[in-house]
Amino acid sequence: MSKKVLIANRGEISLRAIRACKELGIKTVSIYSEGDKELKSLRFSDESVCVGPADPTKSYLDAPTILSAADVTGSDAIYPGYGFLAEDYSFAEQCNLSGFKFIGPNSETIRQMGDKITAKSIVTKYGIDGVPGFNNKLPDDDDEVLKIANEIGYPLIVKATAGGGGRGMKIVRSSNELINSVQIAKQEALNGFGNDVVYFEKFIENPRHIEVQVVGDGKGNAIHLGTRDCSIQRRHQKLIEEAPASDVDKKKLDEVLENCVTLCKDLNYEGVGTLEFLYENECFYFLEMNTRIQVEHPVTEMVTGIDLVKQQILAASGERLTISQNDIKIKGHSIECRINAEHPESFIPSPGKISQYHQPGGLGVRVDSAVYQGYSVPPHYDSMIGKLITYADNRSECIARMKRALEEYVIMGINTNIQMHQKIIMTEEFKSGKYDINFMST
Repeated sequence: MSKKVLIANRGEISLRAIRACKELGIKTVSIYSEGDKELKSLRFSDESVCVGPADPTKSYLDAPTILSAADVTGSDAIYPGYGFLAEDYSFAEQCNLSGFKFIGPNSETIRQMGDKITAKSIVTKYGIDGVPGFNNKLPDDDDEVLKIANEIGYPLIVKATAGGGGRGMKIVRSSNELINSVQIAKQEALNGFGNDVVYFEKFIENPRHIEVQVVGDGKGNAIHLGTRDCSIQRRHQKLIEEAPASDVDKKKLDEVLENCVTLCKDLNYEGVGTLEFLYENECFYFLEMNTRIQVEHPVTEMVTGIDLVKQQILAASGERLTISQNDIKIKGHSIECRINAEHPESFIPSPGKISQYHQPGGLGVRVDSAVYQGYSVPPHYDSMIGKLITYADNRSECIARMKRALEEYVIMGINTNIQMHQKIIMTEEFKSGKYDINFMST
């Protein structure tokens, strides 16, 4: 077991990791930027180290400085969380070469599954179908690009192979838009990920976004922890997530779950991971695999009782999985609302000082957040400041509990999207579960 873990992240996931480490008897080191001196996690970790200015490229994304911090503090492992360096295969490799255990899959697995084209070619061998399209690097010749697009058929979507979060993605409905959209997507991909390779997929109009959570120990043992529905999105950014996904064809789902587990066993997958799918007309289409913890992991924890962060740490420590697939029982329903510091209608980020803060509580209510009264939300990072999670025996009770919890949640001094969540969960579409990824655009 690791003795001291450096947490290479910030905000709620940093605090979440500290809590898991404390329960396992592991010392923690928190890193922070000059713009994050007020972080709550700094108060709970055993040590803290400043790694640079507020600009994340000079602090949380500065691999050499983070490795130096691990060395100076005598850490033996590094926990990446999500975002920043969590899916940077070169960072994982650097960690291990420098004598620190990277808490996550090995660098080669991260590299393979982090590239969408490569990942699709791998999962296809396990009976996991991707969205129909051209799954190779597009040629430089515009006429060839147009020919490929015509063979696939419109509408189609241009995607960055290294992308995520909606960057490097463009929906194209006619050949007149194609070349310009490809150029824009390539530039966005280059700016966002340092890689301008893009590819084509058939654009599926009204799917749901469904995920499969997996856990492996790196020794050929793996299990799944069921599904999540993450279809409530704005510009490809998730807002509300649920577990388990409801109204899914059981036969097709069982087949997908079995194939996902077989894939992870063959990969000797270590830690937690998520396979993401589009689901329409009772068909699953593979999108990508995230080789890290997900923002929405709490809903899976609530319906399974499994601590996913601890599973990451245990796998990295060389522990074999002590949980079998038969041990996993999906019980009840859980919903998560991402609480963002932004205007509920214009979605403009709202950094600033929180003058009043009161978070909800009671049976079946969980808040994962690192903010507090008097905390100043910095302008340099993602606008998410917390996650409100509710759990109940069934979906309707879970929605009622979320409604009550949102009414109790008080954050003053900045704008938040709490009001938006209140509206969403009271719509007939949400209450009935009859919604897809276009919900926010209608």
